[in-house]
Amino acid sequence: MIAALAILTTFRSSAAHADDDELLARHRDGDPDAFALIYRAHSAAVYRRLTRILGPVPARDDLTQDVFLALYRALPRFRGEATVSTLIHRIALNKAYEHLRHQSRRPAMLVDGAFLDELLGAAGSPEAHASTREELVRVFACLARIKPKKRIALLLRLVDGLSFEEIGELVDASPEAVAKRVQHGQRELDAHMARAERDDDARRGAS
Repeated sequence: MIAALAILTTFRSSAAHADDDELLARHRDGDPDAFALIYRAHSAAVYRRLTRILGPVPARDDLTQDVFLALYRALPRFRGEATVSTLIHRIALNKAYEHLRHQSRRPAMLVDGAFLDELLGAAGSPEAHASTREELVRVFACLARIKPKKRIALLLRLVDGLSFEEIGELVDASPEAVAKRVQHGQRELDAHMARAERDDDARRGAS
């Protein structure tokens, strides 16, 4: 599991360089290009965050578009109580949460195998590549069994490296509530991973 999560930490985004306040002011003044520039500055970061939370699933493309549609609708009511970047990532996490809630009632969505191979790259032996790929798939299968709020808090902590306070700002929860979600999520993930590894060992032994 550690190796798989380490792979995901490499899929972080660099900070956007655009002047969000200036672009927001231009957007409110009716500049037709301003929102497109906000999208260009932040869309890659949103896509990457959705990948870290949801895994490499095909829905990321549509969800990224949904985030910016929701942002466009939210901006007239936005009063600068947070940064534009924080607002965007709050919306992204809300979209991820909604997706996970709905997905839990449906058959599991297939993971994009081509993306996994791209993420893992060509480093290491073929055996190590296959082992880490298998572990990453197993991690996301186990994460799918954890309630969305706990899953999101756990990944923001373990993969994004955010503090409980930073996570709380993004998910609108107290640091104490976030800490409990992370603790419970970690315990559940460890239990699911141990069970999955035992099942895999049993299957290999049977064959």
